[in-house]
Amino acid sequence: MTWILNNISTIIICFVLIAVVAAVIAYIVRNKRQGKTSCGCGCENCAMRDSCH
Repeated sequence: MTWILNNISTIIICFVLIAVVAAVIAYIVRNKRQGKTSCGCGCENCAMRDSCH
């Protein structure tokens, strides 16, 4: 119990960072399932559109 009390700030920061990373991953997966591209622009104007899909 003393170890937890001595390191509570580090533990909280780790949980916050894990939550942020999980939110970013969920956002990327959600966009991928909706068919959105990762670059933010449409495929019709992309120079690599033929090799991407």
